[in-house]
Amino acid sequence: MVAVIHQSTSLRNILNYNEQKVKAGLAACLEAGYYPAEAADLNFHQKLRRLEMLTELNQRTKYNSVHVSLNFDPSEKLPDDLLKEIAEDYLDKLGFPGQPYLLYRHEDAGHPHLHIVTTNIMPDGKAIHLHNLGKRKSEPARKEIEIKYGLIKAGESKLQRAYKLKPVNAARVLYGKSETKRAIGNVLQTVLPLYKYASLAELNAVLRQYNIIADRGEESSRIFRHSGLVYRVLDEKGKKVGVPIKASLFFKDTTLKFLEGKFEVNKRAKDDPKTKLRLRNAIDLYFLGRDKSLEGLVAALKKQGVDTVLRRNEDGLLYGITYVDHQSKCVFNGSNLGKAYSAGAFRERCGNTGPGEGKKQNGEAEKMGQDGYANGVKGRDFSPDFAGTGAGNVSGLGSVEILLDTGGARQVMDWELKRKRKKKKRLRLSPG
Repeated sequence: MVAVIHQSTSLRNILNYNEQKVKAGLAACLEAGYYPAEAADLNFHQKLRRLEMLTELNQRTKYNSVHVSLNFDPSEKLPDDLLKEIAEDYLDKLGFPGQPYLLYRHEDAGHPHLHIVTTNIMPDGKAIHLHNLGKRKSEPARKEIEIKYGLIKAGESKLQRAYKLKPVNAARVLYGKSETKRAIGNVLQTVLPLYKYASLAELNAVLRQYNIIADRGEESSRIFRHSGLVYRVLDEKGKKVGVPIKASLFFKDTTLKFLEGKFEVNKRAKDDPKTKLRLRNAIDLYFLGRDKSLEGLVAALKKQGVDTVLRRNEDGLLYGITYVDHQSKCVFNGSNLGKAYSAGAFRERCGNTGPGEGKKQNGEAEKMGQDGYANGVKGRDFSPDFAGTGAGNVSGLGSVEILLDTGGARQVMDWELKRKRKKKKRLRLSPG
């Protein structure tokens, strides 16, 4: 079982998301826990009001809504009664005993999963502490429940593959606005609160991994002038397709105004030297090997859980590079890491990033790189766990060979320590 916890400021948005799934026939409300009536006898406003009565008791808490998803292995076909028991047991262990909640069974994915909607405001007005709730309470609770009910453990490879967030399938969302909105919303709900991005371009570096882009339109357009934002689906070539969806039609946290506030917060969060150091070390380690191509660097970083977005001009010249670190959940432009990790530096460090090489490789993969696709790959699945298995072996060399490879190391040191030598002025003695 995999448990994912989202905290929010809007009960209405969370409830509306689940109720829309019910209306579309993709979910069912199994239970209204600690409600005065059965779930089937409650309408939307009655479900919402029960929770809002508690949130009104505490106006100081920033986050007053909790949205949990419990995800099971595709091979597990669990009856509704057992799902209800598991959900209530999980909430008790999480520190929410007696809190009213709504339980939904969703059927819109390849694996069975539940959604729980509740509030962290208790009847006495006190707030249940949410900081680091996943590590403190959810992880121990998940492991206990797996053993108690004989569930497949989250570490099993089948469950990990089932719970990967997949890129949006552009071919499936071309035919209707509702399908497009649902596909985009599923990605936004996971990506926006999880990753640290300090600009719209950095956010798009992440969203492009899932065939989505946040678009402000042309500068002369009405949406740009009014600080609007739409989300669009990208096809396999990185081109915009389908119906654009206004950010305001999703939950509040997707609008440009909200994101701009988050940009400032994320700038400070990304300044952690340890986060940058991991990425710098991965790049430097690659350049200790014999292969010093840009393609080799992209492949090596991917093994470390880092996707690389390359930007080229029409002549194929590399002018921008962005790193999406799926382990630290941080997005960095090359210049953020230092001058030695920028696009201009790699044009010197790698011998095949110039205009001539770009023209020679003007194929499909190169077009994807120009359009912003990371790694030149059309579709990718990302696991939440990156073990970094590629760190111990660089370009097929062992540690001894790397240390003895003076040719490669000399080139790196020459590049980093290159200085213009000043000519020494000779002291001339005048005759006599």
